[in-house]
Parts: sequence; C-alpha cells; structure tokens
Amino acid sequence: MSGRNGAARRYRVAHRTTYCYSDEVTSSYGRAYLTPREFPGQRLLSHDISIDPVPSDQSVGPDVYGNTTSYFHVTAEHRTLVVTGESLVEVDRPDRAANGPAAQPWEHARPTGATGPLAVEFTLDLQPPEITPEVRAYAAESLTPGRPLIEAVAELNTRIHTDFTYRSGSTTVSTKVADVFAAGAGVCQDFARIGVACLRSHGLAARYVSGYLATDPPPGKERMVGADATHAWSAVWVPDADELDRTGHWIDFDPTNDQFGDERYVTVAWGRDYADVPPLRGIIYTDAKESTITVSVDVSPVEV
Repeated sequence: MSGRNGAARRYRVAHRTTYCYSDEVTSSYGRAYLTPREFPGQRLLSHDISIDPVPSDQSVGPDVYGNTTSYFHVTAEHRTLVVTGESLVEVDRPDRAANGPAAQPWEHARPTGATGPLAVEFTLDLQPPEITPEVRAYAAESLTPGRPLIEAVAELNTRIHTDFTYRSGSTTVSTKVADVFAAGAGVCQDFARIGVACLRSHGLAARYVSGYLATDPPPGKERMVGADATHAWSAVWVPDADELDRTGHWIDFDPTNDQFGDERYVTVAWGRDYADVPPLRGIIYTDAKESTITVSVDVSPVEV
C-alpha cells in the first residue's frame, strides 16, 4: 500500500494525440481518459485538457470505477484534431510491509461478498472469455498451494516478462490473450492483460491499470520499456489485516519490466480491461479515406 514516506517524486506529464484526415471531418465526438487519479500515494496537483479545434460541447465526470473521463464534441470542420493533456502529479514510493496479508497464502486473498465486495467484480472473466485452459495452467505454475501471495505474483511477473517478447506493433488493442500466447509476443497492454487473466483464473481479483512511466529514471535505475508512451500494468487485490476493513488494497505489478509498481508509475485509470480505460475513443463523420494518428508522451521529473 502506498503512503507518504519522504520519497515522493513530482512529474509534469504532457500527452498529445494528433489525428490527421485526408478529407474534412464535419463532426467529432470523443471521450478521453487523460486525467491522473488521486488516491493515497498519488496527488494530482494540476491538470488541463486542450482540444483544437475548440469543442462546441465539453464535460468532465467520473466513470463507474471513479476514473475521470472527459467528453467533447467538435462541430467545426477540420482535417486535424489535436488533444493534449497536461498534468502535474506527485507520487509516493510504495511502502510494502514484508509481512501481513500479502505474505499470507494466496488462497486467502480471494475476495468474497463479505471480505471484499468491491473487489469481487475483478475476479470475473471478460466476454468473450479470456481465461482458457492454457491460461489457467500457466498461472498454476506460480500459484502453487499455500504459497505466499506476494511471492507467487512476483514469480508470475518474471515468467511473463521472460516467456513473452516485447514487440512493438505485433498486436492491436483488440488482440486476445489466447492470440498473445500463440504468438509469444506483444506489448505492455498485452502483458498486463495476461497478468490479469492468470490471477482471475484462480479466483483472485486483478485489474488493468493505464498510466505513464517516468521518462528519466532516478539515479541507479535503468530506463524502462514504456517510457515516452502510455503504459499499462496489472494490480492484484489484497485484503487488509483488519478483518473489519472490507476495502483491502491493491499492489501494482508490471510484467513488461518485471517489477512491482513504484514512484515512477503515474496512474491515470483502472478497470477490468483496456476497453474500460482507453486514452481516447470516439466517432467521426467524414468522407476521408485515410487517417493517421500520432501520439507523444513526456513525463519529466520536477523538483519537489
């Protein structure tokens, strides 16, 4: 669980998406997940979303998971649409105890309506299903009976990192987990979805997390895959030691880089799958036959 421990890092995040079309777009509806979340361990100090052309209608509100989502409607004719999110975020170094619930057998972390009612939804498979016999067997190699949860997740994290090759452009946002298993390659979104499916296949609650990695690593840390782009990782639910507290907490883990989440990770949104929290989605009205999308992300450290 995250907490303030004197190791906070502050980042300025700039996320720009540019759409170019071969003909005029007469109307463009969009929904964006570009606003970093606030929760214990992460504070959003400032945020702004700019859209060019200027929308005729725009609103901001929470989704079912508490993520901030921004809606816009551009009615001015255009061939280029630019959506820019700029944020100032402060992230604490996670303070994970060596003992406690995460050190208990993983079977104890299966949520129920009594122990973790809000986590139960994150144990359910997607539709169409992603949990196959192959996924269940792959997860079982790490989730052996009685093994401490944190140890099992750490090994699963390492195995995904080792067994699957990071290959940019090898998949799309609609690629299924089974297809990634067959290809043995994917990108961070795929590896996060594998981690989620593996844990759910054994009754654990797991969520998909979308966000950013710091571009410039702190001293002594290597630059990680996923910098200068949106990133994705997984999180596993852990019950709290206090049996009266049915909220529990979540531990982030990143199969792409084979590590647990730390102060370099800026969380934007979480859900059951990528489809719940894409950075941008929308509908356009146009006769354009061709279009391009360019995305640039910069996460720069700022002195606290």
